[in-house]
Amino acid sequence: MATLLSVNVGKPKDVSWQGRTVHTGAWKAPVPGRRMVRRLNIDGDGQGDLAGHGGENRAVLVYQLESYRYWERELSRQDLTPGSFGENFTVDGLPDDEVCIGDRYRIGEAEFEVTQPRVTCYRVGMRLGEPAMASLLVAHHRPGFYLRVIDEGHVQAGDDITRTRRGPEALSVADTDALLYLPGRDPAKLRSALNIPALSPGWQQSFRELAHGGPPEQEPGWPGFRTLRVARIVPETPSVTSIHLHATDGTPLPEARPGQYLSIRLSTGKGTPAVRSYSLSSAPGAGAYRISVKREPHGRVSGYLHACLHPGDLVDIASPRGTFVLEEGTGPVVLVSAGIGATPVLAMLHRLAGARDPRPVWWIHTARDRAQHVFAAESRELLARLPHGRAYLSYTAAGEVIRSDGDAHVRQGRLTAESLAGMAIPADADAYLCGPPAFMDTLGGHLRAQGLRPERIHTEVFSALPALNPGITAAPQVRPHQPTGTAATGSVATGPLVTFARSGITTAWSADRASLLELAEACDVPTRWSCRTGVCHTCVTPVVSGDAAYTTQPLEPPAAGTVLICCSRPAGEIVLDL
Repeated sequence: MATLLSVNVGKPKDVSWQGRTVHTGAWKAPVPGRRMVRRLNIDGDGQGDLAGHGGENRAVLVYQLESYRYWERELSRQDLTPGSFGENFTVDGLPDDEVCIGDRYRIGEAEFEVTQPRVTCYRVGMRLGEPAMASLLVAHHRPGFYLRVIDEGHVQAGDDITRTRRGPEALSVADTDALLYLPGRDPAKLRSALNIPALSPGWQQSFRELAHGGPPEQEPGWPGFRTLRVARIVPETPSVTSIHLHATDGTPLPEARPGQYLSIRLSTGKGTPAVRSYSLSSAPGAGAYRISVKREPHGRVSGYLHACLHPGDLVDIASPRGTFVLEEGTGPVVLVSAGIGATPVLAMLHRLAGARDPRPVWWIHTARDRAQHVFAAESRELLARLPHGRAYLSYTAAGEVIRSDGDAHVRQGRLTAESLAGMAIPADADAYLCGPPAFMDTLGGHLRAQGLRPERIHTEVFSALPALNPGITAAPQVRPHQPTGTAATGSVATGPLVTFARSGITTAWSADRASLLELAEACDVPTRWSCRTGVCHTCVTPVVSGDAAYTTQPLEPPAAGTVLICCSRPAGEIVLDL
């Protein structure tokens, strides 16, 4: 019979790590006597990052004595004591390859249900001083697992552990973990996992995506950069200019999906070539591309494009990419933009108008005034082709004279929850938002309040994506910059150039860096990661051009055209969509 060997608890605390502060509850220690286990916690315990740990479905973490002995041999460690792996219950028995999701166990006065394997997280490696630990737990099929509390009650070391119910589908913890993180998935096991009510919602969602996602859609175009010719340059407003691009040999360019963007690389006469990304504003399938660029007050690249580019010039362009695209469907479509954010949704409007799509379409645009209203005539003409198109325009400049604009509804001031409610947008609509982050956050909140589900609200971010660094305590935001220099790496960086396209940073690689992720962090480029060992794929990043080499092979390679920056280095010059 299995036995509870130790009950371990610990409150979250701040821990210094790689020059940052991590708020974590990974440090657990055994406690004597009886402890009350409640729905969310054991008395005296806590989690520092509730987005990834804790909650009703992850109330108690279990790890096994046999796994402790295994890691003592593998890691040549003799200092591992109960709680070292961050677990609440150290047990004798209950191996990961025998315990199944949905199993129920009686321990002391309480009853528990198995909900999921351990989350892959860098903090177990931080706790043990073994940076690769998150990857090792998965690769060696020894993750441990979480319990949900069915009946609250007291437990203590020495309690017997009795299984009271076998989970449906008999899918073990080890097999469940492998389904998510390892290649060679068994479709039958994926279907089985989705039939287990006890499986945590987050894991259910991941398995639904794996079961229904199919192979990744092949992006159109070409690898790396290709030279295109500037065919025309057309002023749209006093601050926005459109640049029409053709193939140098006159052949049609590959069709882009409506909403995608191009990356452009050019030398502006100042330092290394710069890379910037601009949404396509043209009709998909036109055989040529159009980008529309707003001149920013201190924009090095936008200023060059406005002042120095001429028809006939040659520019380096990466093929269309991006996942902010118009989805196929039959339901209502809402296209919401502010300022130059109109570019990707205009491409979507072109697609809808070209097909005379019968769906109801809302075109909602905010501009400072009529003079800065980009694509006003073009969008009006496109909407006229739609049997159920409608337009709502907002001008924010004080004193702007409001007059009719065809069939559009025109108002003065910023969009509000009330003005949006007056548009009668149905809850089953798909909404596409592009504009400043605050604009998208506000409008997204209004749409959710009106009944649109979050998964139906799609947004495009021109700049770097928001950072996702679990457990890292908040610090003042710093603009991306060149790394601080030789003091940070101990040597002069002379390696290949690495460009973080969204952040506008190009810098030389230093062999002293452990990974592309580490270089990005040295430049204060916003990054997204969790395990830092090539398991969770949170850090997966599109590669615009170039190649990377893995310092440690990931357990499952990412999709073609992407790289896991947590465990890779540049194999030559590389441009990352980061």
